[in-house]
Amino acid sequence: MRESKARIAIALTLLMLGATNCAQPPMPHAPVLLRLSGSTSMQPLMNDLATAYSERHKHVRFEFSAVGSIAGIEGVRRGNADLALVARELQQQEEYDITTGKRTLAYTVIARDGIAVVVNENNLLRELTLYQIRNVFEGQITAWQDLESSAGDIVVISREDGSGTRAVFEELVMRGRRVTPTALVMPGSDAVRDYVATHTGAIGYLSIGCLGSGVAALAIDSVQPERRAIENGTYALTRPFLLVSRSEPGPEIADFMLFARSPAGQAIVRQTYGGARTVAHH
Repeated sequence: MRESKARIAIALTLLMLGATNCAQPPMPHAPVLLRLSGSTSMQPLMNDLATAYSERHKHVRFEFSAVGSIAGIEGVRRGNADLALVARELQQQEEYDITTGKRTLAYTVIARDGIAVVVNENNLLRELTLYQIRNVFEGQITAWQDLESSAGDIVVISREDGSGTRAVFEELVMRGRRVTPTALVMPGSDAVRDYVATHTGAIGYLSIGCLGSGVAALAIDSVQPERRAIENGTYALTRPFLLVSRSEPGPEIADFMLFARSPAGQAIVRQTYGGARTVAHH
């Protein structure tokens, strides 16, 4: 009888302890800082994605460093950044260690961007062919009157070394030809937009996410730089937006990368950009 009462007492004690544990609030998450570094073109989209992610994960905050795609990759390699924002395809020599052949970086495609060729809004020209754009940026065409515009002399605006936007523009437009040495070099998409918006003769290129007042995006070979044309590939100047991490990212980094590919993340992406395609992780 005493043994039975003892068992009952132990059982009641365990039940009380369980009830006490259930009543305790869950332990709060430790604060997490995710350091994002890289493409200036990707920053508007990343601001929106980071805001949405932080609303779901209150313990996570973000720090951005707009330094260009190449510098972003180096930041991840050296441990100075958790994610690189890369506005172009990742090259094999960047993904792998060339001495060991071991993969050191992983990435996911989160969006398709269009590079818009822009002129001042007072320049009435609204369309060029890819061939004409190449000749303008090479310096073969130097006056707008040769393109049936009255905007005076052409001022070519390009981007700095290390820019993913510049790398894609030179690959898809210049095709081995050099941009004219008289081109003015700007440190970011916003700087390109602001210069073109205040100079009637200027022409430059930037991400569609950085378009704004004062500039007009040109149709290229009769195709406008719009989301559907970027998604289906009919617009000529498209490129991927990548999130690049170490080959074995931490759980919070991996979770954010998955969020950017999720229906909620892609709904944010498709407000401006083309959505990611089916192949996500490498």
